[in-house]
Amino acid sequence: MSFTMQRERDVLVVDVDGQLIVGNRQEMKQKVLDALEGGERKFLIDFEKTGYIDSSGLGVLVSLSKKIREQGGELRLANLNEDLKTLFELTKLDTLFQIADSRERALESL
Repeated sequence: MSFTMQRERDVLVVDVDGQLIVGNRQEMKQKVLDALEGGERKFLIDFEKTGYIDSSGLGVLVSLSKKIREQGGELRLANLNEDLKTLFELTKLDTLFQIADSRERALESL
């Protein structure tokens, strides 16, 4: 499992490769918070290569969403597979996050 961060246009894109689980959620959270503190305001987390998110991973996403909004920023999620889409729907998190089917659409919405 790894995270990569890169700028696309004026958006900081976080690619999650693998699973977002209790063992690695803190690493991603800290990277995004460091970027937020460094002045970044537009974030996209791309789950194209992610097969699983556990409850702690969902908790981190909720926490990041709140922090980013408090700082006047925006967060988008993209490329959730069918299982992850179902997870977000069942937990009603699809009403909290703006979720795009593709990276490009997410970038256009920021």
